[in-house]
This record gives sequence, C-alpha cells and structure tokens, in this order.
Amino acid sequence: MELVLYPDPVLLRRAPPLEVIDEQVRERAAAMLELMYRESGVGLAAPQVGWSVRLFVMNPAGPEEREGERVFVNPRIVAASDEKEIDEEGCLSIPEVRGKVARSVRIRVEAQDLSGASFAEDLEGLPARIVQHEYDHLDGLLFVKLLSPGERLLVRKSLRQLEKEYGRERGAARGEGPSRARR
Repeated sequence: MELVLYPDPVLLRRAPPLEVIDEQVRERAAAMLELMYRESGVGLAAPQVGWSVRLFVMNPAGPEEREGERVFVNPRIVAASDEKEIDEEGCLSIPEVRGKVARSVRIRVEAQDLSGASFAEDLEGLPARIVQHEYDHLDGLLFVKLLSPGERLLVRKSLRQLEKEYGRERGAARGEGPSRARR
C-alpha cells in the first residue's frame, strides 16, 4: 500500500459508500493505519491510498498510543458548531505543503465501525479537525481549497511542482522516463 499524491484524480472525486465490511476491508484499514504511522500522520482517508470508498482512519495520539486508533466507515458529519478555529494543516498526499484552515471546533459524526455497527460521537479540538479534514477527502475536497487567497498564493509554487512531478511520473509509467515512487 502506498500514498497517492496530489494531483492524482482519485483525490478529487467523491468516494462512494462502502457496501460490505468484510475481512479484506479490515485488513486494508489496518494497513492504512500502519502507513499513516510510517508517514507521521494522524489521519488517512481511503482515497489517499487509491481506494475510492467512504472510509478513513485516525489516531490523534500517534503511534505511541495505539488505543486511540479509530476507523470510520461511511461517516457523516451531522452537526458542526458555528464556532471556528483557525489552525495549520498539512496532508500526507500533499507533502511539505501547509496552510491555515478554519474548522468547526465541535462536531457530531455518525459512522459504522469495522464490525458494521453504527455509532455517533461528539468530538472537539484536534479530533474534530482530523475528522473534518479526512471527511473532506471523501468528498474530493483538499485542504488547499479551503485556504485564504493569500495562503493559496504561498503554496501555489509547491502545488505546481507536485503537478510537474505527477506529469513526469505518468510519463514514466508510459515508458517516457524515470518515475517517483512513494511507499
């Protein structure tokens, strides 16, 4: 399993619901958690590994506290506070790009776990931010689209560089030159 990097089209599409939660889904979710830790992340959505389904994993505490691991299948944010907080975000699929994003301080999310059981949870602070960020991935929305115009200008050069690298990689896949791999 490897990360899909910007501007891969899978990152820009709305992912369909996951219809069946079976052993293969549980194995993929476990692999996503390991990849997330390896890349020093706190959240990872299925489209970021080229899997277009509505599933994401998270652990605000990181790899040292595995009991904080969570998997959200077919999540829905059903309530969000009007109170917003602006904080810096990054994304494993957009390496070395960071920017300030306004997010609701508190949310209520409904989802299924890996056994298929439904649950609802109220989150605030960092866990709420992570869920909103990963949920956006499921709708094909990248955090860079939520930046202020000034912040977007600051990251534009980095995004263009990633677009060039992606173009070179696509060319290499067609036998036109070297490839970059992200494992």
